[in-house]
This record gives sequence, structure tokens and C-alpha cells, in this order.
Amino acid sequence: MASIDACLSVTQKILKQKKTCRKLYSIQHLLSKRNQSSLSQNDPEKYAKPDIDITLCKSTKLNDNVINILKSCTQIKFGTIFTDHMLKIYYDKHAGGWQKPYITPMEHLSLHPAAKVLHYATEVFEGMKAYKSEHGHMNLFRPELNLKRLNSSAERVGLPPIDSGVLLKGIERLVSIDNEWLPVSAPLSLYIRPNLIGTEGTLGVAPTNTALLYVIMCPVGSYFSDKFKSVRLMANPKFTRAWPGGCGDFKIGANYATTLYPQEIASKLGCHQTLWLFGEDRQITEVGAMNVFIFYKNQNGEKVLATPALNGMILPGITRQSILELTRDWDEFRVEERVFTIDELIELNKNNKILEFFGTGTAAVISPVSSILYEDKIIELPTMEQSNPLYERLFTTITDIHYGRLAHPWTRVVDGRPHLYESQNYKYAN
Repeated sequence: MASIDACLSVTQKILKQKKTCRKLYSIQHLLSKRNQSSLSQNDPEKYAKPDIDITLCKSTKLNDNVINILKSCTQIKFGTIFTDHMLKIYYDKHAGGWQKPYITPMEHLSLHPAAKVLHYATEVFEGMKAYKSEHGHMNLFRPELNLKRLNSSAERVGLPPIDSGVLLKGIERLVSIDNEWLPVSAPLSLYIRPNLIGTEGTLGVAPTNTALLYVIMCPVGSYFSDKFKSVRLMANPKFTRAWPGGCGDFKIGANYATTLYPQEIASKLGCHQTLWLFGEDRQITEVGAMNVFIFYKNQNGEKVLATPALNGMILPGITRQSILELTRDWDEFRVEERVFTIDELIELNKNNKILEFFGTGTAAVISPVSSILYEDKIIELPTMEQSNPLYERLFTTITDIHYGRLAHPWTRVVDGRPHLYESQNYKYAN
């Protein structure tokens, strides 16, 4: 036992020099051996071996320069820096369905030129995050909701559903392996992107017989640039994001591709995002890739928080659901899910009834809106003028849960127990 402790001390000093991924697992293996004696004989997971293959990279991309960039939290462009590893799970209908998950060094994909995803957009994805708690462990925020939505989206485009428990364990393992890519806590987080694609190399509009679910991760800071504290929106009824009977309430790549052209127009007009309208009455639906909330006073002087109802056109956002549940639990004002038109917004704003207008989502959490460009006129909103804004209170509450400052059942602590990393459970890339 003493010799193991001595080796552990030396290895930990080496780890501080950020040498390689292999040294990280040397530590975990030693910890595993040391801790075995303290495990209860009745512990059902004492000798459990994870049902997953792990191949680790021999050296990490996490050098001193990258670490300094991450610690600054200001030089990170969203989605540009990726961790060392990725999770892959293949599906083959004729080989029994989903195959054994495995973790491998980050690598390019190889696809047949006729792969369904390339021709018929058979693809769905999710966006979730891991956070380094102020207590040192890694947290996930309501991941079961993301995986439920992933399967719902998959069904809509003819992709096979996956066991959420298996996928979640794989994601947790991936987060544990690459946890050092979060050298600090807030505002840094680890963005997790599960992506499910149809890979069958045949032409013809039909469900795919083979698929690949892979998960990649990237450390991120604030979603929006620090050059602005609020956003300006372009509302153009010429463009519609979703419609009844469509797939606007599913997280599929095709929904986002069609927003790029309107977004380019918005940028040229000095706007950060698009406010999506629908129908002859020009209903407010979403903001860019976010759900939308409007905080106002009704005719009776009551404060009301409103958001569009889930009517088949609205993505059921996890942050959206969390805000609805939090505010209903607070019971301090009315909370409504209903149709809200741009004309109603303008009328309330003219009468000084609008208090706040903001978007919500995993990437940005909450983004306050200060103005809207609509029919060549600027609608100035008082969101940033409130002395104790609701959006700020919501942001603080949710991020406190993310980073473990506020204990809450929505937080899932990533299992980092070292006995999950016995040496026979992984190998190293050539």
C-alpha cells in the first residue's frame, strides 16, 4: 500500500505538467487498486466492468497554449476547440441493431458517397453541457430530457431509437475521460453534441438500415460575443422557420440549414438573430435557435411571463421547460403558454406594458433582447432598463444549478469512480 501511495504521488506530479492522456489513466488505475480494499463485499458494482471499449490517444492536444485560452474564457469561439476523444455507437439492422459503444481518439468519419444522410438529411442531433462544479466534480443538467428528445427526433426522420441509459453511460464516460478540458469552473462549460446519422450507402428515399451515433465535445465560454450585452432581432414575415404538420418541434439539421440565408440578411441589417413569425396574424414563435419569453403587465396590472405553446412548431427546449417549472414553483406572477403576435407585442410596448423579452437555450442559457427590426422600423424594448430583471434572476438560478452552487435534483453528477477505469477496459491508439 505504501509503495502504491509513493507511485501515486510521483504520477500526480507528472499529471500537473499536462503530459499525456495515458498518465491520467495511470493515476486512475493506481487509485482503483488502492481503493479496492475499501469497497464493500456487498457492493454490486465492485467488480463491474463497463460494457464499452475504450481506446485512448497517446498524447493530448491540451497544451499550455490551449489551457491559457480556456482559462481566459474570452478567446474561445463557440464550437472550434474539440476534446481528445469521441463516443461512437454503430447500428446495423441486419446485425441485431445497436452494437457495442466505444470511445476512440477524435477522428474523421468515413462515409459512402450514397450515405442517406448526405442525400436525404436523415440526421438528428442534441446540444447539452457538462459543468465543472465548484466542488470539483462534473455535472450534467437534465440529460434525460435531451436523450428523450433525441429519440423523438430520430423517430420523425426514420432513424432507429437508442437506449437512453446506454447512451448516457457512454456520455458520462466520455466526460470523465476528457474532464481536464475544463480547467476552471464558470463561465466555462463542456458542450456535448450527440449526432445520429443514416449511413446506408444506397440511393432511394427509405429508412436507413445502418446508422452511426457519435458524440463530440468542445469547451465553450459565453455563446455570444462580449461586444454586446443584449441582442437586436430582425422580424421578417417573409421567412418562416416552421409550420403545422412540419418538423419544427424536432432537433434535426434540416431545420437549421434553412435559417442560414435569413440570418445572413439579418446580419447585414445590423441584427444578431432572427425573430421567427408565422401565419397571417404573425405569431411570435422562436428567436434564432432559441425559445422566446415575454414578460409583461396585462390589462389588470398583473405581471405575466408568456411563451409560445408547444403546438408542433416549437422546439421543446430543456431551458424553456426549466424556466416554466421554476417560475411556476416561485408562484410570484402568472405563467402562460399561448399564442403571442407581433402586433400584440407592439401594442403592449406602446402602452409601456412590456417589461422584458428574452431568448433561452442550452448554448446561450438566456439572451436578453433590446430591440426588433420590423417593417423597416426599430421596436425599442425596455429589457435592459429593469432594475431587478427577471432574465438575470433566471440566469443566476439556472447557472447556480449548473455549477453546483445551488443543490437541485436537475443536476446529475458524473460518475468518476476510479474502479470504472481498470486497465483491461481500455487500450491506446497506435
